Amino acid sequence: MKKNIALKILNPIVALLLLCQVSTAIIMVALGNGIIEVIHETGGILLTLGALLHLSLNWNWVKATYFTRPSS
Repeated sequence: MKKNIALKILNPIVALLLLCQVSTAIIMVALGNGIIEVIHETGGILLTLGALLHLSLNWNWVKATYFTRPSS
């Protein structure tokens, strides 16, 4: 049950980080502001860490879905 609670917390955080990446990328193209670049880079690192944690929490599902042979 603790994994489900962790995913309920992690999934919205990863979604917000993804939105942050998209919005800062658009702002960076439009304005080219230095502080936005720092926010974008830091957000990218956090998004990567969040995605890896999400993948590790769902690894059993990934193995069952992608790494098993279909039964004939």
